[in-house]
Amino acid sequence: MKLEQNIYPYDPELEALPFRLRGIGGSGWQGRVERPEGYMWHQVLFCADGEGRLEHDGGTETVKAGCFVYLPKNVPHKYYPVTERWDVRWVSFDGCCDSVLMQLGFGGAAVVHTDDFGEMETIFDKMVDSQRTDILYSGYTCSGLVYQYMLGLRRLFTTDADRSRSRKLSMLMPALKYMYDNYREDISMAFLAQLIGVTPQHFCRIFKSTMNMRPNDFLTGRRLDEAERLLNDSMLSVAEIAENCGFRDAGYFSTVFRRHRGVSPAGFRKVKSQTG
Repeated sequence: MKLEQNIYPYDPELEALPFRLRGIGGSGWQGRVERPEGYMWHQVLFCADGEGRLEHDGGTETVKAGCFVYLPKNVPHKYYPVTERWDVRWVSFDGCCDSVLMQLGFGGAAVVHTDDFGEMETIFDKMVDSQRTDILYSGYTCSGLVYQYMLGLRRLFTTDADRSRSRKLSMLMPALKYMYDNYREDISMAFLAQLIGVTPQHFCRIFKSTMNMRPNDFLTGRRLDEAERLLNDSMLSVAEIAENCGFRDAGYFSTVFRRHRGVSPAGFRKVKSQTG
């Protein structure tokens, strides 16, 4: 990530790109930057050496070697060195990307430290090379590279808790898929536990800690979602829908539906017919 210059590409024909590179650069002697009204573009900083401070949202964070900083557009901030040498690389971008950034979890300024930034360094270098050598298509190339850069940054923000939940979710996936596809059946916890190779007690513990609900709650939710679809889109009777969705009888189905949806199946169908 060594770059002692700033590049500001300009091409008005690329306004509609989802991610549009607006600038890329760096300096081994980064100075003080104050933006009381924020910056016009989203920005990612990387500290390769030295130490600085970032002030935003009324707080101060240390930015040292190995730190990435994400700064959304229009968010007031300032950053400055606290060591004589502060080596900082940066990427700025905009485009039709705000909703994507929100989905990725980039809702505000943030700092993350990592010892493994090889992937990010490679993407950064590709953007620089494209700007220097690919005159015709660099804008399109860098649009994809900025997206990769932000995906890589999102992975760095993944916490140990996130990784643990991801592992548990992968472990539960055979059981989740079975419940989703076979909701009409009478499914036992013992069978689901067997699918992932654990005891029923351990299965219930993992499920609750990962999904924030019990397995039976998940299955009931799946059945009710399908019941809503049939009430809305079919002429089946309430009893037929109950049977199609895995409930043991129409009375029990009506009780569960009212408990979770606040209205009876017949009432739900009536409201939908009047508003649809």
